[in-house]
Amino acid sequence: MTTTIASLVIDCAEPTTLAGFYARLTGWQVTGDGGYAALEGGPVTIGFQRVDGYRGPGWPADGKHAHLDFTVPDVETAVKELVALGATVPDFQPGGGDWTVVLDPEGHPFCLMAAS
Repeated sequence: MTTTIASLVIDCAEPTTLAGFYARLTGWQVTGDGGYAALEGGPVTIGFQRVDGYRGPGWPADGKHAHLDFTVPDVETAVKELVALGATVPDFQPGGGDWTVVLDPEGHPFCLMAAS
């Protein structure tokens, strides 16, 4: 069997708002609104679906969760820009300087790494 990933979907409380946050990070376009929004323009669509009563996964947490990794030209500059957009940087940073964990406005962790 051969398959192709069509999209990666993230549960959240506010799909359009969260898609807008990631659109600023990626430069991709937001489509949809209401209960589902998506980012299009990259190698795979990233979807955001509303889950009533959604609570972020927390960081660090015992349960394992999927997360996104992004490369950026300058990690320090990207972190400052993302914090201005509502992200937070947790104290626990397991990357040893190889990456920086950032939490989006709903608490989903993602990592930033310097582009090589």
